[in-house]
Amino acid sequence: MLHHRVAEAILAGDGDLMPPGGEPVDRRDRVLTLLQIYELHIGPAPRRAAGVRLQHHPRLAEVKCRLEMRWLAELDAAARAERGQLPADPVEALRRLAALDRLPSVYRWVAQTASWADVVEFLTLEGGPDGGFDDLVALCQLGLPGVAKVELARNYWDEMGNGVWDAVHSVLYRRFADAVGIVARPADEQPLAALERQALGGLLGTNRWLQPEMLGALGLIELQAGPRCQLVVQAFERCGAPADAYPFYVEHARTDPRHGVDWLEHAVRPVVAQLPEWGDRIVHGAIWRAGINQAFLAGFGVGATV
Repeated sequence: MLHHRVAEAILAGDGDLMPPGGEPVDRRDRVLTLLQIYELHIGPAPRRAAGVRLQHHPRLAEVKCRLEMRWLAELDAAARAERGQLPADPVEALRRLAALDRLPSVYRWVAQTASWADVVEFLTLEGGPDGGFDDLVALCQLGLPGVAKVELARNYWDEMGNGVWDAVHSVLYRRFADAVGIVARPADEQPLAALERQALGGLLGTNRWLQPEMLGALGLIELQAGPRCQLVVQAFERCGAPADAYPFYVEHARTDPRHGVDWLEHAVRPVVAQLPEWGDRIVHGAIWRAGINQAFLAGFGVGATV
């Protein structure tokens, strides 16, 4: 499989081990290949410099570009079909899109009836509303004009706990994960929809030309995370979760509704005023995120009657 060949090349630090024109055998192989490459660009601080040096190796770059173009064609086809059903104004379009699926049935199931084992299983794959969100915000602000840059800076500083280490969102998430016994699931053991959900951040974060789409996708996350996190908190209360499980989700339930509004009014709106050609692309990015997330949540098989 192509992702195995990429992993071997990265481990050896030798891009020439990559076969020229290598093709994935299926969609899963494609996303696993892209995730391997994205980790070179925006993954955790590298321990093996030899592998990371392949970040821009011609063979890996060619594979990355070729696989991304196919994925983008699929995403764009879906976005074009849905864009016409949303308001013309990008801010109102994002509001409408967020409201359409703000409280999916799977989150109501988690809040109301799921067993504790099912709650932990769901949250293991869901990964919280962050999932590298802080780094993506930092990338998204590059070169933004005016007050939008300041808004993303405020958002990032909140991710950093406003300067308090114990309040940094990634630290809160680790406390939650340790408290409920979450063990990171290897990529090979995750469903395809979960992998594509992770890979969307890599697609957006490693392609500067997709900055408008990233602004929309991250905005949709902020608009939807608060109410969903509140339902997770309800599940904790119902199931008697340990105390350290709460702070991460309580913080997002409390602050993300404000962040969502601020993202629209102080980032999207002023950017579109200065760069009107970004408008539809911002909405397309939000549609991409919505579609990929819906596919992920549908995989849990929880009906709309919950």
